[in-house]
Amino acid sequence: MENALLEIRFFDLHPGTRDEFHRISHEGTVPLMRRCGITVVAYGPMLNDENAWCLVRAFKSEQDRITTSATVYETAEWLSHFDAVVPPMIAGYRTAVLNAPSPTSLEWAELT
Repeated sequence: MENALLEIRFFDLHPGTRDEFHRISHEGTVPLMRRCGITVVAYGPMLNDENAWCLVRAFKSEQDRITTSATVYETAEWLSHFDAVVPPMIAGYRTAVLNAPSPTSLEWAELT
């Protein structure tokens, strides 16, 4: 993959939920995304906002981003473990999508 589509998602979380959101993400939703074929580049609490969290993912194309992302929310694991717990923690989010060099050509690391 010469180029990748980079998705950066900024979550505004309800006050007091960020630590639990991060735990659930680190132990559950991020590994689920990876099992569904999503390249999770980085994730973690934002250092400049105590109620914010960031997720960075890479995809082959916009169609791949749409299709692969949707598969996560259709899994039995998401529906049984995360669907009732994660969305209520989120006050809102914004997503930025841009073209970027492939993940293999950059030094990206998980933020934990």
